[in-house]
Amino acid sequence: MLRLAMISASALLLAVGSARAADDVLIGAIYPLTGSSSQAGLDDKVALEVEADIINGNRNVPGLLGKGGGLPHMGGAKIRLIFADHQGEPQKARAEAERLITQEHVAAIIGSYQSSTAATISQVTERYEIPYLSADNSSPTLTRRGLKWIFRTTPHDEMFSTAMFDFMKDVGEKTGHKVKSVAVIYEDTLFGSDSSNIQKKLAEAAGIKVVADIRYRASSPSLSTEVQRLQAANADVVLPSSYTSDAILMVKGMHDVGYKPGAILAQDAGFIDPNFMTAVGPLAEGTLSRSSYSPDAAKSRPVIAPVEALYHAASGKPLTDASSREIVGLQVLADAIDRAGSTKAEDIRRALVATDVPGDQTVMPWKGIKFDETGQNILGTPVILQVKDGVYHTVWPDDVATGKPVWNIGQ
Repeated sequence: MLRLAMISASALLLAVGSARAADDVLIGAIYPLTGSSSQAGLDDKVALEVEADIINGNRNVPGLLGKGGGLPHMGGAKIRLIFADHQGEPQKARAEAERLITQEHVAAIIGSYQSSTAATISQVTERYEIPYLSADNSSPTLTRRGLKWIFRTTPHDEMFSTAMFDFMKDVGEKTGHKVKSVAVIYEDTLFGSDSSNIQKKLAEAAGIKVVADIRYRASSPSLSTEVQRLQAANADVVLPSSYTSDAILMVKGMHDVGYKPGAILAQDAGFIDPNFMTAVGPLAEGTLSRSSYSPDAAKSRPVIAPVEALYHAASGKPLTDASSREIVGLQVLADAIDRAGSTKAEDIRRALVATDVPGDQTVMPWKGIKFDETGQNILGTPVILQVKDGVYHTVWPDDVATGKPVWNIGQ
C-alpha cells in the first residue's frame, strides 16, 4: 500500500509539473548564435529575452504590449523562448526548424537574421503549418512565394531601397548636389543579391548611372580587390549590402587606400551593428544607412526610453535597428497568440492576419503593423540615419529627422 501511495504521489507530482509546463507558450527562435554572424544573433537573442521579460514579468512599459503577468487572455500564460543556432547556414536552419516543431512542439517560430536562412525555415513551417514571424529578414522574395504561414513585420529591401533613392533625390534637390552615379557592392547570398537587383532597377528608373556592380563572397577574408574597384569607379554614392564582418573590411579597406566616396548609403545590416561601430571607430563618421528604427524618436515613441534602458542593462549596448525589430516581432507574435486565446496554429495564424497595431504602441517610427495577403507588413516606414560624433542620428524624412544630413556630393 505504501509503495502504491508513493507511486500515486509521484504520478500526481508529474501531472502537476506537466500542467504547469503546458501553461508556457513555447516559441522557437532560430538565429546565428555561432559563426561569422554570431554577435548579431546574440544581440537579437538578448532583445527577444528583454521583450519576453516585458510580457512575463513586472515591466510596466506604457503603450507596449506586456505590462507583466503574462498573456491576459491565456490565463497569464508565460512566453518561453527555445533558441536554436543555424550558424548562418540555410540547411542547418531547415533542420533546426524541423526539430523545434517535431521535438520541442513550439507554437510558432521567430527568426532569423539572414534571409537565406529564412527561406528554408519558411519552407519547413509551411509544410508543418506552423506560424513563422520573420522579424528582421529583408529579402522581398520571402513573402512572394505564395506561402500561407509566414508573416513579416519589417519592411523589405524594395521598400528600404525606394526610401534610399527618395532620400537621395530629396537631399540632392535641396542642396543642388544631385546624385549622378552609384556603385553597388553586395554579398552573394539572398540578401545581397535581391538588394542589388532592386537598387540597379531604381537607379535606371532615376536616370542614375551604375558605374560599378560588385558581387563578392559572403564573409570573405578580404575585400581589397573590391575596394580598389570602388576607388576606380569613383561613384558619387556607394551602396553596400553587407553583413558585419564585410562592412568592417570594406570601410577599413577604403581608409587603407585613401578612398573616401562622396557618401556611403548602406542597406543596414552590418553597417548598423554596434560591433561595426566599435571596430571602425571614427572611420564610420558620416556613413548613412537606411533603418527601420529611429533611435532619437523618443518624443513620438515614448516606449523607446524604457525599452532602451532594459536592453542596455541586459546587453551593455544601445538598442539598434536589428535588435528593435526583434522586440517588435515578438511583441506582434505574442499579441496574436493572446488575441487567439490559443496555441493552436490555425488560431494564431488567423489572429496574425487580423493584426492592426498602431505605430505609437511600438518602438518604431512606423505607421503601424498590418499584414497584406502575402503576410507582409504594409505600414512599415523606413528612415535614413547618419553617423555624427560616433552615433547614428535620424536625418530623413523631415517629419522624424532630428537634424539635417551632411551631404558631400559634388563638393
